[in-house]
Amino acid sequence: MHVDAQVVEGRRVISDLAREDFEILDEGSPRPIEYFGRETEPLHLVLLLDVSGSMRKMLDRMAAASKEALSVLRSGDTVAVIAFGRTSVRKLDFSADMGDAAAAVGAARFEKDVGAGTLLNPAIAEAARYIGEHAGNKPGRRALLVFTDNDSVNYQSPDQQALEALFAADTVLNAIVPQGVRPPDRQRSSFANPDFSPADIFKLARESGGEVVEAGKSGTMLREVIERIRTRYSLHYRAPEDTRPGFRRIEVRLAPAARARLKKAEVRARTGYVVR
Repeated sequence: MHVDAQVVEGRRVISDLAREDFEILDEGSPRPIEYFGRETEPLHLVLLLDVSGSMRKMLDRMAAASKEALSVLRSGDTVAVIAFGRTSVRKLDFSADMGDAAAAVGAARFEKDVGAGTLLNPAIAEAARYIGEHAGNKPGRRALLVFTDNDSVNYQSPDQQALEALFAADTVLNAIVPQGVRPPDRQRSSFANPDFSPADIFKLARESGGEVVEAGKSGTMLREVIERIRTRYSLHYRAPEDTRPGFRRIEVRLAPAARARLKKAEVRARTGYVVR
């Protein structure tokens, strides 16, 4: 079982930890870490772009900065680009050519074949399945970076479906949102019909082990987020063999000595996996 983890203190990423600084619990039971890796692993990254009209200014800034931002990727890394609205359109399959990736980001802004409206969870689930099918057998880490204003309603597509697709693809979701975007207030939600639910990119990122950041007034955040994805840790452990089908909760935490050194540190990692 592979788990991708990030350790932060506020906005600062802690990138110099070792295997003995971590613990993994599977349904509350400690499991030994059999492999530990850092940023030397290849990265397979999907950029998932909400191309609704309200996102145009932010995407313009990101497109202008994309070539420089993608230059931080290395030999062996690959990038795919998907635009989404009501449906999704793949603009670039996984490619090691960062020039092609930057051009695809620019072209995605003008995509007209995704329909009116924005369906976030189905787009995430479809992108996760694409990652699993095309990068699932490749060494390295897999990440989904979503650009969205979180302003949508999901129809018959609950958060759990999107999360299970991310877990199955062993993929961490990160997101860049416009300034001022906040999680939905579920306590005050007006959706009486259970078939409808407000989009919540914040929950999906948190549960998959990723983060949501604000774009700011320039496109420089794209490079920073890619660099933060690259400085995550890869932890591998052997899952229990006698597990029943269903969801199993996992926890990645700092070992006692590391917790004593890093009292304000937060570990971000996915919260579970599904046994079929």
